[in-house]
Amino acid sequence: MSLTTEAASRPTTGEVFGYASQQIHQAASELWPDAAVRLGAHVPSVTGYVHHLTVGDHPLFAKHSMLGASLVSILRGAHGDWPTVEALQGQYVENPASLLAREAAQLGFLGPRLGAATTAGLSRGVLFTTPVTGPSLLELLLAQPTSTADFLGGVWAALEVLHRPGAAAELMTDAVIGERSISGTFRRKFNGISGSVYIDHLGADRLPADTAANVAAVYRQVVARLLRLRSRTMPSGPPSLSYGDLKPEHVLYPGGVGGRPTFLDPGLLTAGPVVDAAKLISRIFLGLIAIRPGRKTIRAVADGVNGFAETIAPPRAITADLWMRELMTFWLMDTVNITTTYLSAPTTLPLPSQGLALIESAGHVCAVTERVSWALSCGRKPQAVWDLALRQVIEVAS
Repeated sequence: MSLTTEAASRPTTGEVFGYASQQIHQAASELWPDAAVRLGAHVPSVTGYVHHLTVGDHPLFAKHSMLGASLVSILRGAHGDWPTVEALQGQYVENPASLLAREAAQLGFLGPRLGAATTAGLSRGVLFTTPVTGPSLLELLLAQPTSTADFLGGVWAALEVLHRPGAAAELMTDAVIGERSISGTFRRKFNGISGSVYIDHLGADRLPADTAANVAAVYRQVVARLLRLRSRTMPSGPPSLSYGDLKPEHVLYPGGVGGRPTFLDPGLLTAGPVVDAAKLISRIFLGLIAIRPGRKTIRAVADGVNGFAETIAPPRAITADLWMRELMTFWLMDTVNITTTYLSAPTTLPLPSQGLALIESAGHVCAVTERVSWALSCGRKPQAVWDLALRQVIEVAS
């Protein structure tokens, strides 16, 4: 990932948000010309510009994607100045393979197979979906931590329709969202000289100078280890369909506890189920570190995650070791991906509350990734490293 360091040549938040807001309003007016369109609250995000809105009497969510890239990279100037980005965006939204066009296709694909959000419309590079109510998976884990393994098992059972052999052949190739790949994202962010420059600037706008320097030094070591680990890690099984962006806040329960989960924001890609397990576990652990719900809750959730991992791991010892090593490598890579995105966000970009909390806990997250990646790279038994990882998460989140 390249960064433009000259502030004058970067798009401003006002330019990007103003353009996106205008596109949302115009797209809604074109799709529903006889209805009043009222924009509601902005939803902070590092990936896209998201807004509540009401069309007539119907509440909707609107998501705008700028070049299919993260808002952080746009605002850092990785895609040029604002006139360049605006011109490119005009061409991008006409591409049938644009990010949100593929996401809309994926929601249509998931509709008869899995509980998923419903598309209300797509225009001008804006995806409109109907809101899904109910508690999120993370909220349920915090409310009933001793039921963590059961909740995660229910999510995994629902995803079986994607994880089964042959599922990937049912999704059109041009609808895959490879950008959500954990390893692909990691390589884009930390590739060569541009990756080194990216690490150098971590936390520059968000942390005290000495803390930012320490964070950058630790992540430089962690990234190098993970690149080596990924190159040496053998796949633990054949690829199928991965949900791709399986986060606990993307799993909602409209019927409450005991109801069927509904999934938001898909990023379907061809990969093994271990990718979904890794991202789900990564984001649960980061949620614990950000929220700090108390040691008793943290330990119960961690125990439930451990039980869930034991349940879905392959039964044969050798294959289970390969799977656990792959799981932890992907987990660490995803954790580094999202925390470095928050750390590199300009101060003008509103962040979700969890992102702000993780910036404040950057040192703790660094400590976990450093110790676990070191243990994994030393060739320790995967189960021993996993046990260490659980202890580390419990300690830093408490």
